[in-house]
Amino acid sequence: MAALSLRALSKTFPGGVRAVDALTLEVAPGERVVLLGPSGCGKTTTLRLIAGLETADAGRVVLAGEDVTNWPPHRRGVALVFQDAALYPHLSVRDNLAFGARLQKTPADEIAARVDTVSRRLGLAPLFDRRPEHLSGGERRRVALERALVRRPRLLLLDEPLSSLDVPARVELRGELARLHREEPVTTLHVTHDQEEAMLLADRLAVMREGRVVQAGTPQELYARPADSFVAGFLGSPPMNFLRRTRDGVECLLGVRPRDLRLTSEAEADVTAVVENVQDLGHERLVTLRGPQSKPMLLVLRGSENVRLGERVGFRFDAETTHWFDGRTGTRLND
Repeated sequence: MAALSLRALSKTFPGGVRAVDALTLEVAPGERVVLLGPSGCGKTTTLRLIAGLETADAGRVVLAGEDVTNWPPHRRGVALVFQDAALYPHLSVRDNLAFGARLQKTPADEIAARVDTVSRRLGLAPLFDRRPEHLSGGERRRVALERALVRRPRLLLLDEPLSSLDVPARVELRGELARLHREEPVTTLHVTHDQEEAMLLADRLAVMREGRVVQAGTPQELYARPADSFVAGFLGSPPMNFLRRTRDGVECLLGVRPRDLRLTSEAEADVTAVVENVQDLGHERLVTLRGPQSKPMLLVLRGSENVRLGERVGFRFDAETTHWFDGRTGTRLND
């Protein structure tokens, strides 16, 4: 039995904005699924529908076999961690951690034991007597996350939990999220627009577009075999290059990732292009190329390879790493 089952879930806001469109998705017990997609694709609205903070126009939310579509939020056993941590400013860290469990009328000794476990797991004990205004952004996110886990929810919903943190704090907390899930595999639906975060944390990815899941699978599956040009272009950094080509008499899109382009002589090249920009990132160089089509292409160079501004260079495609898509619909054509 799925821990979470979304069945043709839909939500339209006033003005006709269809935020979620017949979305169907299942999450297995203990699984961490990451909803990934651009801003406005319906990710956060989906979480709010699951939590009961929004009312669905159609479809069902089923938790552990129970249809909770019309249940109030407090009955669903769901914990939601927002982007801004949403701690109670007048309470200490200790009382913030215990607050949700107290609302559930959990016995005081059990709450104390859970909070003690939290303090050992994330090193929060030194912060117990502080209030949120005296915490860093990363510390506030840790408290919000562990407050949710103290409640022992049957489903944990994370809405951009690492957004707005600086890079070191984001990397550190990302590692802690991965470790916490290994130690306590709570069924989790995690929303982000950050593909690196999604690739590193997901057991399974669900890429959303215009209120629907367009492809779901492991991060490796989606990266290696994107279902369409949208998924291919959205997943991967730098993004995939696309060139229009005719294949078997059909107009197609040829997709190739910047790290899969190979420099060669102009005589042996599949395509030639002029170097417009070179960004040296230390471990690699990101090259912007102006080729035969209007949109610039990107090339990643490593090691001793280098190019000069204004130089015309040739490159080849490796057949094993190229992707073919229908030129009209964007659907994947590779076997």
